[in-house]
Amino acid sequence: MSAITDAAPAPRAGGGIGGSVRDSLVVAKRNLIRMKRIPEVVLFGLIQPIMFVVLFTYVFGGSIQVGGSLSQQAYREFLMAGIFAQTVTFATAGAGAGIADDMHKGLIDRFRSLPMARGAVLTGRTLADLAQTAVTLVVLAGVALLIGWRTHNGIPKALAAFALLLLLGYAFSWIGALIGLTVRTPEAATSGGLIWLFPLTFISNAFVDSNNLPTFFRHIAEWNPFSTTVQAARELFGNLPPGFQTPEAWPMRHAILASVLWSVLILLVFRTLAVRKYRRAAG
Repeated sequence: MSAITDAAPAPRAGGGIGGSVRDSLVVAKRNLIRMKRIPEVVLFGLIQPIMFVVLFTYVFGGSIQVGGSLSQQAYREFLMAGIFAQTVTFATAGAGAGIADDMHKGLIDRFRSLPMARGAVLTGRTLADLAQTAVTLVVLAGVALLIGWRTHNGIPKALAAFALLLLLGYAFSWIGALIGLTVRTPEAATSGGLIWLFPLTFISNAFVDSNNLPTFFRHIAEWNPFSTTVQAARELFGNLPPGFQTPEAWPMRHAILASVLWSVLILLVFRTLAVRKYRRAAG
């Protein structure tokens, strides 16, 4: 008998879209299990938006005018779409930090040795973040209902509004993925993931009526993809206050369509850039 044995060939990853989907779901499951074992990550992700709801509703609610009214109830309903949108976009920083942490610890090198689709690592991570964001939105919506927020256009349109919000959050998570692959540490990814989000969310219609902004900032807010999704969610929730004048800008007049177009464009561009960056980094 020969003492030399042939080495078994390394297993191959399943080809095509089906194999990529399976690999992505496996990575997503891994990240969800990790989140389950570190519940404080989810808990801290809930605290900030709840604080924003309480502070803006009870501290600023009677002093910010929307639709010509200072009604606290009108502002409460006007506000919630902005808080929901801010919550899904701020998850971007967590996505970037998580990927940067995996790169820093060498986990990406372990994934490289496995027979799996390259893009599955990033897709799985962003899908897990999307699931966490969805849970956060459910809890936040419950808090909003407790303080008096209501929808007025029926459950199907409300669900459509949440779908648009999650689509925006998923698209933005790929921006976080690209940042996480570009920087060297999780701390840098967190800072890099937040620094651009503050002007994006505050130069918008999230917390104030964009008609009341100075001309320069008003134009930025009206063409801001974040503002577009906020406007679309308000329309679907039925949360536009009486007397509210919709801005003339095309994204505001066709907010639902514009929201989908913005989110899909961001998703396609930044997913392409992130996967390309990942292949170079892992090459």
